[in-house]
Amino acid sequence: MAWDEWEQLKSEAAEKHSARMQLNQVPPEAGGGPPPQGDLKVNQQDLAAIGNSAYKLYGDLEKAGDHARASTQKAAGTLKTETFALGGALDHVASRWIDQVRSLLDACAHISNHLDYTKGAHAGDEAYIGTVISNIDSLDKGFDERAGS
Repeated sequence: MAWDEWEQLKSEAAEKHSARMQLNQVPPEAGGGPPPQGDLKVNQQDLAAIGNSAYKLYGDLEKAGDHARASTQKAAGTLKTETFALGGALDHVASRWIDQVRSLLDACAHISNHLDYTKGAHAGDEAYIGTVISNIDSLDKGFDERAGS
């Protein structure tokens, strides 16, 4: 695809979308009532499953990454001993491998830890909301008792 053709396709796409606006929402229900709620849901089981998968991936990656590192460094050492120039290059690859594996391990640990934190934070939020709502219910009962007397 030539550059001019790409620019033309982008221009045509922009023209199609610039003439109208579309909101991403559910249409309101007939007859009034409360507004529709969003579809974002946080399920503790889903969070736990993702966190557990990240934790498992961390363990598997740590084991497999270390095995690959050790094998590569051993091969690089053997090649260097035999005076092959490839030994130095392979050693360089092993060093970069270690850096990349560490980055992935950090990311897995971050995901796992963050989801554990999120799970705890949502549980705390739920408890707080439950307390506030029960207090409002108590207040409402008090007002209802006063209105009846």
